[in-house]
Amino acid sequence: MQDKADLVEQVRTGDLRLHELEAHADAETAAAARRAYVAAETGATLDSIGAHSFPAAETESNVENLVGGAQLPMGVAGPVTVDGGAASGEYFLPLATTEGALVASVNRGLGAIEAAGGATARVTDSGMTRAPVFRVEGVAEAEQVTEWVEDNRDRLRATAESTTSHGELLAVDSYVVGDNLFLRFVYDTKDAMGMNMATIATREAATLLEEETPAELVALSGNLCSDKKPAAINAVEGRGRTVTADVLLGRDLVEGRLGTTPAAMAEGNTRKNLVGSAKAASLGFNAHAANTVAAMFLATGQDAAQVVEGANAITTMDVREEGLYASVSLASLELGTVGGGTGLPTQAEALDVLGLGGGGDPPGSNADALAEVVAVGALAGELSLIAAFCSRHLATAHEQLGR
Repeated sequence: MQDKADLVEQVRTGDLRLHELEAHADAETAAAARRAYVAAETGATLDSIGAHSFPAAETESNVENLVGGAQLPMGVAGPVTVDGGAASGEYFLPLATTEGALVASVNRGLGAIEAAGGATARVTDSGMTRAPVFRVEGVAEAEQVTEWVEDNRDRLRATAESTTSHGELLAVDSYVVGDNLFLRFVYDTKDAMGMNMATIATREAATLLEEETPAELVALSGNLCSDKKPAAINAVEGRGRTVTADVLLGRDLVEGRLGTTPAAMAEGNTRKNLVGSAKAASLGFNAHAANTVAAMFLATGQDAAQVVEGANAITTMDVREEGLYASVSLASLELGTVGGGTGLPTQAEALDVLGLGGGGDPPGSNADALAEVVAVGALAGELSLIAAFCSRHLATAHEQLGR
């Protein structure tokens, strides 16, 4: 095994490439050599990037060409009581962000929710998708293949599930566009977010389909999944967890804690979140649900790019005799408590703050609970921001908190 200086020199002379260093040194030395080389080439100082808490050897499934870590401030909001299908009790919410006022805003909303006795939340649907696209001769052949899929669901299920000890194939939906046949596979991935699981399982099912039908696989992902892109199909059919949280805030609570009235909140939500979003042709009808989703995703080791789908939410607010009814429904919240970045040290600690690290009992219950807590956090953020608009305190809050 070589030392850092030798590795840097070999990269400089072109004898080694950056991605080859782990073959000639341990992971820590390889990362240090990469930092030294990049620093020499760019003139940057990478001391802070090199000061990370995770063992370099444990990141090979998370990143390539490791140089260190990117640190984010993390705050905590709560506690808040959640009455969920899987979540139950009081939770502190870890939020990693660089946006001043965000944690304070979510915390204010959670305070109002807690004063009302807590929020209710339910995961109403769950399923990770992968949708390959196949080439067929034309619509008649597409019909033939679609009929084969209908008649052979058990074979497709057995083939797909042979690749995983946890995942279950729930459905296969067919979509025909000319000589393109899309098959949207839907999986129960338990406590994993499950994108890799779904991809590997679908590859095996696609191989079977090619062997048994005239269809030819063009791409294992045909974008009808739809992953990391705004998509109406996810808003309607869901992807990952579909979850709703709601709360009923008394009139005195809205006036005392949020500085406004139920009528003003309901009107503000309608004009901003519903009418404004409709005019913009938005797929999300909410104030800033992505803020809470992103902060909790970063804190707990989720795939940050899937905040695109996590922002796919509708916020409702209605005046009731008791006060204000408010809800947020997230159609496609893609998250997990095992796999991906959830095992990295700081992310694992954040999941431990929630009491939701690792696999649940029964399987899938921890990820369901996490989805419900995220939804309650998003609801708190919606309540706080709409109240800030209605009371005209938004700019003041950002001025006071440095933004």
